[in-house]
Amino acid sequence: MRRLPPLAALTVVVVLAGCGGSSNTPYSAAGTKACLVKNGFTGVTTEAKKVGFIAAFAANGGLQARSPKGNVLTITFTDSADSVPGIEKAYRRAAPARLRPHMNDIMGSQRNAVLVWTVSPSQTELTTAENCLGS
Repeated sequence: MRRLPPLAALTVVVVLAGCGGSSNTPYSAAGTKACLVKNGFTGVTTEAKKVGFIAAFAANGGLQARSPKGNVLTITFTDSADSVPGIEKAYRRAAPARLRPHMNDIMGSQRNAVLVWTVSPSQTELTTAENCLGS
C-alpha cells in the first residue's frame, strides 16, 4: 500500500475539513434570524403570537419572515430531524382543504427545520432561507 507524503495528507485533511461535513446540531430560530435580516427578509420575528400555533410550541422555537418578494415564510424548529414528520403532518392537518393538495409545493424541511411558505418559493428565496438556517 502506497502512503501519501505528509504534505499531501495534510492537504486532504484541510480540504475535507473545509467541506463543512455533516453536523447534527439542531437549527434554531435565534441562529437563523440575523442571517434572514441580512439577506433582505423583513418583519423577522420569533414572537409566539405572530409565528403561529405550531411554530410557537416547537422545541427550538419558531420564526416568521417576509422575503424581499413578499412571500411569507414560517420556520418551525423541532428538537431533532426525527420530529419533522410530526410537524409536517400537523401543518397538513391545519391547512385549509383547498391548500392541502399543494403542501409539497410550499413546505419542505432541512435537518430539524420545517419551512412553510405562503406560495411556492422561487429558487432564490428557498436557497437563501435554507442557507440561513443556523444553530
